[in-house]
Amino acid sequence: MTAMAYPAQQPAGDPVDTATLQAARIKTVRDHMALECTQEWDAVIDTFQHPRYEMHGSGAVFDGEKEVRGYFRSSRTPFPDLANEIIAIAADQDTVLVEFWLSGTHLGPLHANGKVFDATGRKFRIRMAATFEFALNSDKIVCERPYSAADAKLRALGLS
Repeated sequence: MTAMAYPAQQPAGDPVDTATLQAARIKTVRDHMALECTQEWDAVIDTFQHPRYEMHGSGAVFDGEKEVRGYFRSSRTPFPDLANEIIAIAADQDTVLVEFWLSGTHLGPLHANGKVFDATGRKFRIRMAATFEFALNSDKIVCERPYSAADAKLRALGLS
């Protein structure tokens, strides 16, 4: 997985109210995560300057609107009720870090580890973290990076 680099410092001569920008970024992340729960995909896409997910657990990268919308579809097939609950959130420079509970019910086929797991009807809840990288001087996301063990959902569902 290749991480994209974004400048962390403000350019000279371009003053930005840091506290206001950090508050706006935290609001963007809160809105983004809430919109993912309600599956308002157009509005989720609007939180990005450039849609991109880098999945730490699997190494998969979804870059651009078409790939990100495909990720939304594929992740909601096995877990149509996928939801998150923010535990903690903080901003520093061009990054917002979130710790959250991810939960859902296994109601459709799950493709993992080269296998397909039929729906079990079981619920899972795992603790995760994610970073959200922002465009310079902007409250628009340029990359979301969720972090969890690659098999966390499988273990929580009793499938590994």
